[in-house]
Amino acid sequence: MESCIFAYNIYKMRFESFKSHILSLLEARLPKELSYHGVHHTIYVLDAAIRIAAHEGISEQEKELLYTGVLLHDIGFIETYHNHEEKGIEIATPIMLNFGFLPFEVQLVNNLIRRTRIPQSATNLLEKIICDADLDYLGTDDFFPIGNMLFDEFLQYGIVKDEKEWNRLQVSFLSGHSYYTDFAIKFRKPKKEENL
Repeated sequence: MESCIFAYNIYKMRFESFKSHILSLLEARLPKELSYHGVHHTIYVLDAAIRIAAHEGISEQEKELLYTGVLLHDIGFIETYHNHEEKGIEIATPIMLNFGFLPFEVQLVNNLIRRTRIPQSATNLLEKIICDADLDYLGTDDFFPIGNMLFDEFLQYGIVKDEKEWNRLQVSFLSGHSYYTDFAIKFRKPKKEENL
């Protein structure tokens, strides 16, 4: 029992130090024109992942790796807008190794980052949680204000040219999207369908 508590405390200390480092890095280096994918998005997704993980009943070690993936899932935006997941893996790998993550942990986290690429595809519970946390807002009352931030960002980067094109994209995306976890299916899917 004592060894479990000791291991938990080590994971918790490492994660808190890692979290502080990554949030500071994102705050300093993410482009200011990212109205949606700013550090506020990472914090929102982390809060959503904590809620979903509590409901899904994963272990403390799994939580640390999941939350690490959440903190890193958009770090690639500090260097590129397109294909940011792969760039994020390049940036994240040496940071994780410097924080003492083992190679298998780094690989697991890199897979989590990769799974957030749209369209999402998840094959295990941690991947399902990070995917649902990343798009949690689709099934909340915050859908429209958060969506407006993404619309502004898409305009900035030339992904859409006007609101009409944005609305078509949103309808298509929401129609094709499915949540994975029991939590999101129960607590987010009904509101998402209402938002659609």
